[in-house]
Amino acid sequence: MAASISFYNNWREAINDVPLRSTTLKATLHSSTYTFAATHSVYADLTNELSTANGYTNGGATMTGTSWDHSGATATFDAADTQWVASGGSITARRAVIRAIGTFNSQVDPLIASVLLDTTPADVTVTDGNTLALQWNASGIFTVT
Repeated sequence: MAASISFYNNWREAINDVPLRSTTLKATLHSSTYTFAATHSVYADLTNELSTANGYTNGGATMTGTSWDHSGATATFDAADTQWVASGGSITARRAVIRAIGTFNSQVDPLIASVLLDTTPADVTVTDGNTLALQWNASGIFTVT
């Protein structure tokens, strides 16, 4: 299954306002009824996040192992894979959204990117006892040149 990532317009304009090396980032899961809009800018703009159930906690998972490395004119953002273990039932999602936690340039919990989990597009379902993992590319989640 292939995934694709889309950036929110606000993030492209505010990338220098959020210190990625020291800011807590979270990934949330959303149902197929959430429609990506590049104009969404903060967590409060999002809809249709999964409810707390079956191993998912509303508000998302903290992304760990984050890094923002520079090599010449290229900066690469990366993190450890983000995962949820289904417990007591299935987890079904269509999108994941990455956001920063905190207030930056008057924006509370600004959105960074939306990940379409299956470009068919189709829902991704993991059943009880299995893991839904956002397995980030070994070369990084994104680069900026």
